[in-house]
Amino acid sequence: MGKRGPAPRRENVEWSSAFAYAVGLITTDGCLSPDGRHLSFTSKDVDLIETFKQCLDLKNKIGWKIGGFGTIAHYIQFGDKVLYQWLMEIGVTPQKSKTIGALDIPDEYFFDFLRGHLDGDGTIKSYPDPVYPNSQRLYVAFHSASLSHLEWLQQRIRSLLELKGFTQKLTGEYALTYAKQESIQLLRSLYYRNDLPCLDRKRKIAEPYLISNSMPRW
Repeated sequence: MGKRGPAPRRENVEWSSAFAYAVGLITTDGCLSPDGRHLSFTSKDVDLIETFKQCLDLKNKIGWKIGGFGTIAHYIQFGDKVLYQWLMEIGVTPQKSKTIGALDIPDEYFFDFLRGHLDGDGTIKSYPDPVYPNSQRLYVAFHSASLSHLEWLQQRIRSLLELKGFTQKLTGEYALTYAKQESIQLLRSLYYRNDLPCLDRKRKIAEPYLISNSMPRW
């Protein structure tokens, strides 16, 4: 049996729902090597890495490593000079954690990108209101070490959905948070179809709020 040939090289980059989602994941939990070619994506959710592979049509194997607190993290590493340079052009750079700012994301694919951002380093919290019986509290938050990046997210969301949100400083990072009716409207924009790539465990939290006639009491 002959040897397997090299994987086909990417010749160009075209926006799509799946591709924009992968860009959101790279923005939060991806890494661009200083060599100008190699990229990696790390997550504790191996299912998320499998989805990432599908979005970028990758054949590379998934590895694992022990994190700083003894937890297992999964990762995938691959070489793609065209994608690497393209990411640089839209604003995703090496050593991006605290320096990342605005990115060049088309409006058409912004919420696919934002869903990847949420799955990579965001939270959806829903729980019974401790003050008002039979009521629910819902929060959707995006996290980053770069305040300017979250301020850009906030501005884009405001321009597309007229939602305000609020930013706050946490330990070692910042958060952009949406609550109450704003969080519901945002979730419905993020999960606008049932077949979109996403992290299932986060979508399951959002599902009760995605049906128009199932508005919770506040």
